[in-house]
Amino acid sequence: MPSPDRSATTDTLADLQRRAQASLASLPPEVTELGHVFAGAGHELALVGGPVRDAFLGEVSHDLDFTTSARPDETERLLSRWADAHWDIGKEYGTIGARKGDVVVEVTTYRTEAYEVGSRKPAVSYGDTLEGDLTRRDFTVNAMAVRLPSLELVDPTGGMRDLGDHLLRTPVTATQSFDDDPLRIMRAARFTAQLGFDVDPDVMRAMTDMAGRLEIVSAERVRAELERLLLSRSPRRGLELMVYTGVADVVLPELAQLQQTVDEHKRHKDVYEHTLTVLDQAIAMETGPDGPVPGPDLVLRLAAVMHDVGKPATRRFEPGGGVSFHHHELVGAKLTARRLKALRFDKQTIKDVSRLVELHLRFHGYGDGVWTDSAVRRYVTDAGPLLERLHRLTRADCTTRNQRKAMRLAAAYDDLEERIVRLKEHEQLKAIRPELDGRQIMTILGIPAGPVVGEAYAFLLDLRMERGPLGEDAAREALLAWWAARD
Repeated sequence: MPSPDRSATTDTLADLQRRAQASLASLPPEVTELGHVFAGAGHELALVGGPVRDAFLGEVSHDLDFTTSARPDETERLLSRWADAHWDIGKEYGTIGARKGDVVVEVTTYRTEAYEVGSRKPAVSYGDTLEGDLTRRDFTVNAMAVRLPSLELVDPTGGMRDLGDHLLRTPVTATQSFDDDPLRIMRAARFTAQLGFDVDPDVMRAMTDMAGRLEIVSAERVRAELERLLLSRSPRRGLELMVYTGVADVVLPELAQLQQTVDEHKRHKDVYEHTLTVLDQAIAMETGPDGPVPGPDLVLRLAAVMHDVGKPATRRFEPGGGVSFHHHELVGAKLTARRLKALRFDKQTIKDVSRLVELHLRFHGYGDGVWTDSAVRRYVTDAGPLLERLHRLTRADCTTRNQRKAMRLAAAYDDLEERIVRLKEHEQLKAIRPELDGRQIMTILGIPAGPVVGEAYAFLLDLRMERGPLGEDAAREALLAWWAARD
């Protein structure tokens, strides 16, 4: 939290202004032209929100959001004069989209919005002034605007000073702001992760007191904010804020419940802190755009967050004083699928993240003895297209402070990866299949399509895993022997 006397210095504010001027100077000329179109029709137009905030941070945003005094029908008419194409993004909310060349814009009428009691959608009413529109926004750092075409800064709530202080504060009281739109509770956590800012004490209290209000927000909107948080530069900060304020109890209770595994007798590590460290380490292992796991990778990050969520339900205190979590990876995979489904993640993401949680312990028997080639083949085949992510999740899962143990685990995984490479070179592991397909099985055994063909295929696949490439003749002999024994 920031200290009470912390405040941006004059030099800091001047530096912010210089950055903003440089960033705004690089805006496409089409933006200035658009400002003239609206001004010529007697309407105000201003660049607003994230693009203005990012300009002060020295970043050029490609998301160009504008607000205007014009009502939606008039906005649509003016955009049709300026743009190559325009479309209705959400006219009922006052927003019209348009494109001119490569420049894409969204223009929204000044407005206010609030949730009615029991409603999951905000009620929208139009406003009359830019200052009024800004004061209803989520945080002061997002409540700045630049009038067009004059490039005049409008900052009625002190957003630039809060940027200098690295502070998230609401334009009105946080309670009023979050009551108007409870999703702002999640946005506070997201911006903490995205910008690396602290939250104002008033925001912290309101998040804690009003976390339950998130239950009226649609799961899709909550999920979208959680995704943005996880894909941010410092997701750990946002997750810690969610857990500390009780927001995670509503949105991601499995993460919050990891605190229950803290053992005052220190018989095992703090699973909650371990999980956050695994997340940090997994992020550090993401690759550039040409690598096998380009960052930021949502599937890998979600798997890191969820990989141990089965531990609270499986914790057992053993007679000798130890603690066990038998099959927590299987329990965790089910809990993960259930939570991601509740948050309306897409089916592929749910499948991939749950599979990584299920497989994340598979490696830990490798260091105790040499796996057979069959075991290595199964590891690769079971991971399928998730193998590179599984490599990173498994390595990130080592958070021991015992350097000797850490080096031993790293060396064992190095050896496993080397064996995978060698086997891939010889056997094309990514496409392991029996030498005989279903049609050949039916011909050889003289049977129609049905469950028995699937059993025969599974037998040949197991044989392929155990022995490696057999060749069609050997596979035929093995199949006939299996068929004879089955009869």
